[in-house]
Amino acid sequence: MYKFTLNGVQKIVSEDKKLLDYLRDDERLTSVKNGCGEGACGACMVLLDDKAARACLFTLSKVEGKNITTIEGFTERERKVFAWAFSEAGAVQCGFCIPGMVISAKALLNKNLNPTSKDIKAAINGNICRCTGYVKIEKAIKMAAKAFREKIKLPERNFKGLVGERIYRVDAEDKILGRAEYSGDMYVDGMLYGSALRSKYPRALVKSIDTTEAENYPGVVAVLTAKDVPGKRYSGHIVSDWPIMIAEGEETRYLGDAVALVAAETKEVLQKALGLIKVEYEELNPLTSPEAAMAKNAPKIHSKGNILSREILKRGDPDKVIAESKYVVTNKYSVPFTEHAFLEPESALAMPYGEDGVKVYTGTQGIYDDRREISSILGLPPEKVRIISKYVGGGFGGKEDMSVQHHAALLAWYAKKPVKVTLTRRESIIVHPKRHAMEMEFTTSCDENGILTAMKARIISDTGAYASLGGPVLQRACTHAAGPYNYQNIEVEGIAVYTNNPPAGAFRGFGVTESAFATECNLNLLSEKVGISPWEIRYKNAIEPGEVLPNGQIAGDDVALKQTLLAVKDEYEKYPYVGIASCFKNSGIGVGLPDIGRCRLTVVDGKVHIRTSAACIGQGLATMVTQILCETAGVTPKDVVVDSPDTEITPDSGTTTASRQTVFTGEAARLASLKLKEALAHEPLESLENKDFYGEYSGVTDPINSDKPNPISHVAYGYATQVAVLDEKGIVQKIIAAHDVGKAINPSNIEGQIEGGVVMGLGYALTENYPLKNSVPTAKFGTLGLFRALKVPEIKTIIIENNNSSLACGAKGIGEITCIPTAPAIQGAYLKLDGKFRTKLPLEDTAYNKKILKHNKKSLH
Repeated sequence: MYKFTLNGVQKIVSEDKKLLDYLRDDERLTSVKNGCGEGACGACMVLLDDKAARACLFTLSKVEGKNITTIEGFTERERKVFAWAFSEAGAVQCGFCIPGMVISAKALLNKNLNPTSKDIKAAINGNICRCTGYVKIEKAIKMAAKAFREKIKLPERNFKGLVGERIYRVDAEDKILGRAEYSGDMYVDGMLYGSALRSKYPRALVKSIDTTEAENYPGVVAVLTAKDVPGKRYSGHIVSDWPIMIAEGEETRYLGDAVALVAAETKEVLQKALGLIKVEYEELNPLTSPEAAMAKNAPKIHSKGNILSREILKRGDPDKVIAESKYVVTNKYSVPFTEHAFLEPESALAMPYGEDGVKVYTGTQGIYDDRREISSILGLPPEKVRIISKYVGGGFGGKEDMSVQHHAALLAWYAKKPVKVTLTRRESIIVHPKRHAMEMEFTTSCDENGILTAMKARIISDTGAYASLGGPVLQRACTHAAGPYNYQNIEVEGIAVYTNNPPAGAFRGFGVTESAFATECNLNLLSEKVGISPWEIRYKNAIEPGEVLPNGQIAGDDVALKQTLLAVKDEYEKYPYVGIASCFKNSGIGVGLPDIGRCRLTVVDGKVHIRTSAACIGQGLATMVTQILCETAGVTPKDVVVDSPDTEITPDSGTTTASRQTVFTGEAARLASLKLKEALAHEPLESLENKDFYGEYSGVTDPINSDKPNPISHVAYGYATQVAVLDEKGIVQKIIAAHDVGKAINPSNIEGQIEGGVVMGLGYALTENYPLKNSVPTAKFGTLGLFRALKVPEIKTIIIENNNSSLACGAKGIGEITCIPTAPAIQGAYLKLDGKFRTKLPLEDTAYNKKILKHNKKSLH
C-alpha cells in the first residue's frame, strides 16, 4: 500500500505504477501531459513537496508520504494569476507544454517572488517548448511574480476584437490551466487500447506472420494483419504508396512499417500481445542514401523505381550568363533530416458511428484528408467516416500524414468498440515524416557591382521510404532556390529519391529552409569578391514592386523586402561578428493546384459560431478568424464561438500547410462576415438564430513551367531578413528578425510565431540532428539537440506592415518563413568570426558542438 497526498487529499493505492500513469489514467488529471515519457520534455511536471518534478520518472512507491500538487490543486487566485499572465504576455501557442511550464514557474515562485531572467530560464530549462521560443513564457512568469509579490488586482480586459488588437488567444485560459482536451486526454467507457507491431528491420522480407498466441491471450479483442484491410491497403496524401500494414511476402521499407495491429482491454495486455506475435523476417541490406538508391542495379524500393519525382525549372540562359559574369561561386551543401519534436505525441480515439461507420477524434492538420484516406482504407463512403479534431499539440507539418488515425479507425471498425491508439515518443520519432535531408550544389554569379546575373542548382532530396509530401517539398525547394531577388537566368534540377530511411515530408519551411541556406551562403562569398557587405548585396538585388522574381512572377505592390533590410541595417552595422540572410515564402499551395478556403458562420443561441475545418496547430487560427469576423461584421469576441474542425459541420478549408490558412480561411471568413454584416444592418443578432453565412475563396495560380511570360506561381509571398550576432566565443547573443507580414491581425501572435521560428532555426543551424545508423534512428527526444530556455539569445522582432489589400484584411502567412533565414544568417556570422565557410548543417566546429557545449553549459548556469 502506498500513501501520499494529492491536491490536499490523502490517497492509498495498492498497486505500484508510474506516477504519470496514475495521475492521468486513474485520477484523470490530464493537465499532466505525457510528452515523452523519458524525463526530457517537462510536459508532465508536478509539484512534489513544492518542488518541480517529472511525473514520468517516479513510481508511486517513490512518492510514499509526499505531497503532490497539479494545476487542478492550485488555489483560485493562483489559477487566475497564471491564466492572466500567460494570456497577457501571449505565451501560449499549441498549449501542450504550458501546464508543465506553469508548474515549473510555481515551483520557482514558491521560493523566489522576484526572479531574474536567468532565474526564470533556469527554472524552465527542464521544460521544452517547440512553439514559442520561450520569450513570452519568461515574460509571463515575470508578470505572475509581480502579481503575487505586489498582490496586484488583475485587470479586466474587454477586447473589441479588431484587426491589429492584441487580444488574448480565444483558447488561452483552457490551455494554461490544463483544461484543453487533446485526443490523448480522452477516455470513454469500454475503451480499448490499440497499437501496431512495427518492423524489426528497415528493409526485410516478411516471410510469415503468426498471430495465434496473441489472439488467444486473455483481454485481447482484435489482432489484424494486412489481409484484414477491407478497402484499399495503400494510402498517401498525393501518391498512395504507404501500406496500412505490410503483408506476408512483401518487403518492409522502413523501421516504422506496421506488420500487425492489436486492440486489448488494458495497456498491459496490449504490450504482452504485441510480444506474442511471431514474424519471420529475411533481413535485407537497406538503401541508406539517395546515392545508393540511384546506383545502377539498386533494388527497387517501390515497383516504379527509386525516383519519386524530378523537377526542372529553367528561365533565360544561365550557362551563357554565368560564363560571361565577373564573379562566380560554386559550393556543395549538405543539410540533415530533422525531427518535428512537437510536444504532443500522435493519438487518436476511434469508435463505431452510425450504421457500419466510424468516428475518429484526433489531432490533425487536415480532417478532410484524414476522412478521405480512412474511408478508402475501410472501403466506406466518406459520409460514413466522421473526423473531429481535438486540440493539436504542435504540428509543424508532421501531423499531415496518417500516423495513428487509420489504425485506430480500422481496429474500432472491427472490434465495434472505442479504441485509442497513442504513439510512444520512441514510436513517434521513428514513424512520422521528417524534414528532408538534401545534398545541393549551387552556382551563383554577379557582375562587378554585385548585381546578380544567374544561378544554377542541383538538389538531391532524400524522401525516405514513402512519398508523403516529398514531391511538393522538392517543388518549393526549387521554386524558391534563387531567392527573393531581381534576376531571371536560372536553372534548377531537383530529384526526390526513395530510400529505406524514415519518410520525409512537410516540415516548417517546406523545402525552402534547405535551398535558402545554400543560396544565401553563396551570396556571402559573392559580396566578398565584389568588395561590398552582405547587407549591400542583398539590398542591391532585393525584389521591389513591379519587378520580376526569378520564377517569372511579377512582384505585387505588397512586397516589402527592402523595408525588412532597412529595418535591420543599424543593428547589422553595430556588431563585429554578424551575419544576415533574406528569404521569401509562399502563402498557399499555388502552382496551378486547386486551393480553396471555406468558412461558415452559424448563429446558435445568440452567438456567432465560426465553422471551418482549418486546423489550429498553435499558430492561433481561431483567434485570427475571430478578429477578422469582429473587424468586418462589427460583433465582439463575446459574441463569438469557434467550433472544432468536424467533417459533419465544418466546410473543407484544406490542410494547414503552405502558410495558407491566414490568407485562405481568413479571406473566406471575411467574405462570410460581410454577409453577416449585411444581415445585421436589418435585424439584431438574436433574430438571426440558425441562419448560415458562407464564404469561399479560391486562389488561382499557374502551373510550374507555365508558358506564360509572367506566370502567377502563388497568390502571395511573405519576405524576411534576419541578422545573427555572435560574441567573440561564438555564442549567439542576439537575433534580429524583420518580417513583412502584410498586415498584423494580432501582433502578439505574430511576435510569438517569429520567436518560435527563430529558435527552431537556431536548432537547425547549430544543434539539431536526426542521426541514422543503417537507416535506424538512434536519437531519443532528449538527444535531438532541441534548444532549451537557457540557450536562447535575445530575439528582437520587427513587424513590417505594407499591404492595403482587402484579401484576408491584408495578412500574409507567417508560420513557415520565420525559421528559414536563421541558419544562413548564423553561417554568415561565423564566417565573420573565424573566416571559415561552413557548408553543412548543423554547422560544424562551433561553440555548440557537444564537446565544447559541456563547458558552455557550466558558464550559462
